[in-house]
Amino acid sequence: MKLSLGPLLYYWSREDTLAFYEQAAKWPLDIVYLGETVCSRRHLLRLPDYLELAEKLSAAGKEVVLSSQTLIESESDLKALRKLITDGRFKVEANEWGAVRLLAEARLTFVAGPTLNAYNPDTLAMLAEMGATRWVPPVEMPREMIKDMLAALQPLPNSATWIETELFGYGRLPLAFSARCFTARHYNLQKDDCQFRCLDHPDGLVLTSREGEDFLAINGIQTQSAKVMSLAHRFDEFAAAGIDVLRLSPQARNMHRVVEIFRALAVGDIKPAQAPAQLDRFMPAAPCDGYWLGEAGMAFHPVNTPVTEGEPA
Repeated sequence: MKLSLGPLLYYWSREDTLAFYEQAAKWPLDIVYLGETVCSRRHLLRLPDYLELAEKLSAAGKEVVLSSQTLIESESDLKALRKLITDGRFKVEANEWGAVRLLAEARLTFVAGPTLNAYNPDTLAMLAEMGATRWVPPVEMPREMIKDMLAALQPLPNSATWIETELFGYGRLPLAFSARCFTARHYNLQKDDCQFRCLDHPDGLVLTSREGEDFLAINGIQTQSAKVMSLAHRFDEFAAAGIDVLRLSPQARNMHRVVEIFRALAVGDIKPAQAPAQLDRFMPAAPCDGYWLGEAGMAFHPVNTPVTEGEPA
């Protein structure tokens, strides 16, 4: 099982971001994703900076993928996307269909990101024919649906390479994107004059329900789960579901500890049932695993709790 470090979803200072990836070069990871996927106003690091990081991480033995922005809202966004694709030194994760088209026209292989919303085998086959060598299922897709999609996917003609499946396995779930900036709205600011308040919330800004329960987290134009998707205790289920890569989403503190625990799972040094006790102290919020089981995303079932697929939360 390969481990990947997903793209940084939050806005951190330039110094913190560079220091994070300097450390990540030493972590037992197979793949590292770089790039701004959430908001084009976040520009403390630009493409040349990410390319320099990519070179360093590649030299450290990591496969590097450059992630594209999820919402393209302006000509400048499109220009930045074209620059990302035409550089050509590293594989690109396409997070919207314009990026897919440009990559296909350039005859470049790519990673099909989770926001492409590939919900059926025909869409997945089309992405593979256009050049996708790996896909990330939508974060709410349950294990049985992933298994069914892969079972229905026919081998590609004239190709010996099977498309890899990369599962979002740890981190606050990216649920939705909007043209409106929720963080700016929280501070009664206009989006174009947001004062970059996302910098004040390195793991997102948690919202609570009227009953006082943590419900969602806002991260600029992105809405996330308040709870942290953690599938460490279900590590033994991945092979049967056809998972090749497990994605770990960056967090502000203790990310190296999280990576170490998942690597220990991958090499068999610890059992999945032991993982939650080790992970809990390093997580910024309570865990959830409901989507993987076909339930409400906020649900969580320890491995010793029997669950029927599709059982209501």
